[in-house]
Amino acid sequence: MFYYVLKYVLLGPLLRLVFRPRIEGLENVPDEGPAIVAGNHLSFSDHFVMPAILKRRITFLAKAEYFTGPGLKGRLTAAFFHSVGQIPVDRSGKGAGRAAVEEGLRVLAGGELLGIYPEGTRSHDGRLYKGRVGVALMALGAGAKVVPCAVVGTFELQPPGRKLPRIGRVTIRFGEPLDFSRFAGLENERTVLRAVTDEIMHEIMLLSGQEYVDMYAPDAKAAQAERNARAKRSAQAARSGRAGRPARRRPPRG
Repeated sequence: MFYYVLKYVLLGPLLRLVFRPRIEGLENVPDEGPAIVAGNHLSFSDHFVMPAILKRRITFLAKAEYFTGPGLKGRLTAAFFHSVGQIPVDRSGKGAGRAAVEEGLRVLAGGELLGIYPEGTRSHDGRLYKGRVGVALMALGAGAKVVPCAVVGTFELQPPGRKLPRIGRVTIRFGEPLDFSRFAGLENERTVLRAVTDEIMHEIMLLSGQEYVDMYAPDAKAAQAERNARAKRSAQAARSGRAGRPARRRPPRG
């Protein structure tokens, strides 16, 4: 009940006022039955903007850190995420991926709508990164169609590190459902999972217009941090070298 109060009375109207969403292809989201909405992930706002415009309730798999914060703020945050249909998933340890898949399959087995970000994390630079195969495991394991989705504009309004979004307009696009029934029974084939995931990411790329990077987002972020660190060390070394040189003497006049 609180989900719908939050969506239609409290949070929904506020989100529509702040983001003024332009919605395309909403008819591609099935009115009933299990389905996966697989989208890009550019901003913290994505958790709320897209669910606010859907007719159906959607359940997202969210990182467990949102539910384990300390103190009153942590408890309020956890209560909020529970109320908007988020399920905590521990992403640490070897069994993290399997646990997420099992939670997703449980949601789909109940005939519900599941939301997932195949990249596994927010994009740090606005580009679209390689998808994790968990989305394919869920789609094949549950026999569910996948609706590709792209949210455009939230990165500019609330980039990483910004606590509150700017007021502006976003676009939310839903593509035609992808049917992977031709791969039924092949969910243990790694090459099949990779092919299904890549097809989903390709459709998201077409909807979002993002530049695609064939690398996992955390790896790309770590590589960028290393490049920045090397550049900083080089700049410091150059400054130290200039500081250590003896001053040039001018020849005496006349």
